[in-house]
Amino acid sequence: MKRYVGDRTIDGVKVTVDGAPLNPRTDVTGFTKNGFEWSYEGPEPRQLALAMLIEHLGDAGAAKAMTDPFMRAVVANFGNEWEMTSSDIDVALTALGNGNPGKAVA
Repeated sequence: MKRYVGDRTIDGVKVTVDGAPLNPRTDVTGFTKNGFEWSYEGPEPRQLALAMLIEHLGDAGAAKAMTDPFMRAVVANFGNEWEMTSSDIDVALTALGNGNPGKAVA
């Protein structure tokens, strides 16, 4: 099970998946050039939502379809420090009406 962690540090925001930096996936869609952010709705939280969902689902098309709802319901509500597991993401996607929990990539 993957573990996603976000933290605001003196050097800026840091987001990891299983301890490694999360790829922002601007190669798929670039909502911003300013990196990740959370706790509000906007382009930086949208980029984080997209990156998390692509990493989790392994499917860019499905991730893009769920980016905005996931950003509004989950990423916009993160605190300064947050942690989610792949199981947490599946629960959130099911609650958002995806109906098909994520296909976590091992």
